[in-house]
Amino acid sequence: MKIAIEGCAHGDLDNIYATLQHLEESENIKIDLLICCGDFQAVRNENDLESMACPVKYRTMNTFWKYYSGEEIAPVPTIFVGGNHEASNYLWELYYGGWVAPRIFFMGFAGVIWFGNIRIGGLSGIFKSHNYYSGHYERAPYNNSDIRSIYHVREYDVHKLMQIEEPLDVFISHDWPRGITDFGNSEQLLRHKPFFENEIKSKTLGSQPAEELLKKLKPSYWFSAHLHTKFAAVVQHGENGPITKFLALDKCLPGHNFLQVIEIESDAGPHEIRYDEEWLAITQAYNPYFPLSRKSVQLMAELPDLGYHRQHVRNCMKEINMKPFDFTMTVPPHDPTQGKTASPASLGHVRNPQTEAFLQLLDLYYLLDYAPEHATPNRSPVSSMIRVKDENEIVLDDADDDNVPDDVDEIEVLSQQTMTNPNEIALHENDGDS
Repeated sequence: MKIAIEGCAHGDLDNIYATLQHLEESENIKIDLLICCGDFQAVRNENDLESMACPVKYRTMNTFWKYYSGEEIAPVPTIFVGGNHEASNYLWELYYGGWVAPRIFFMGFAGVIWFGNIRIGGLSGIFKSHNYYSGHYERAPYNNSDIRSIYHVREYDVHKLMQIEEPLDVFISHDWPRGITDFGNSEQLLRHKPFFENEIKSKTLGSQPAEELLKKLKPSYWFSAHLHTKFAAVVQHGENGPITKFLALDKCLPGHNFLQVIEIESDAGPHEIRYDEEWLAITQAYNPYFPLSRKSVQLMAELPDLGYHRQHVRNCMKEINMKPFDFTMTVPPHDPTQGKTASPASLGHVRNPQTEAFLQLLDLYYLLDYAPEHATPNRSPVSSMIRVKDENEIVLDDADDDNVPDDVDEIEVLSQQTMTNPNEIALHENDGDS
């Protein structure tokens, strides 16, 4: 199976797909899957731009809306995780994962899926310590703090991923795992990004939760973006343990290393996205403890009986053969011939039929529009699995120090000369020098 890895998409799907098709034609290959590592910007209309945390001058429609509306269809099955520049109101509709457009699948705030016989895990967002132990308290329409904090990684989602025991082939995050620069050519990285030096020396570059997940899950491959540069590393887990091949890529701009194709052994196909039984069991087991307030919480070590939940998931998912529910449009798409699109998204949360069907099938309550200040009649009580750390509200800064300057260069389809890099790092199963 040939998988294309792309760094930060920033909503420019037309050029990303055109580059893939050019590569297929020039190299005479067929790409089976595209993985995007965040800042996907699934912006459906002008109202979605208001839920995207970035300077106003960068809030542009770009081209995702064409795929959402059906004007264009993704030529390659596509999966992605969220970053720190997203239409957060839309991704929150699909917190558990789902189709943002036909053939384009969001992994959720955390998730595990299968593509063919390749098992893929993902974590959305970036790590900020002041929000890590909070619940998911943000609700649309977002204020100036919530529009940034909503994409901050939460311990609840990481804790669920830490329960995974079965092997992962691929893991995707927007942030780099902390300490990953120890396993690659950090000197070359610093020649390109000299302002990373202090963070590398102090071991603060990257995400602590991602580092913990890397050590626990030990996937064969780990892909990231966020820092707008290409960097490869090889992590040996223990003296004779498994190896993780790490690759971070740039954003989609001419002359930037934003795309690389790898080959992973797989069955002959056809390849399609399916739910993962172990992950759904974890999701079902932990959903009653979903923290939804601003209060700082920390999950205790108490573990549910996943064997029971796996059997329940197996029975539930027979109905749909483990396949995600069909894509459904929930707000009007952008119309370039009209002015600003009227959309219920500007009024608050929109319930996505995919999420409703998913929760109904697993016998779970819908909590994504739960307001912590009001009682909810059907919610399971919080048990001792959650411990309140701090009763005080957390004050959020209006801006995040994301270490990544935004560019506004026009993105073009890259030439073959741009795509074929003589310094490209081989990530094939055999660690050759080619």
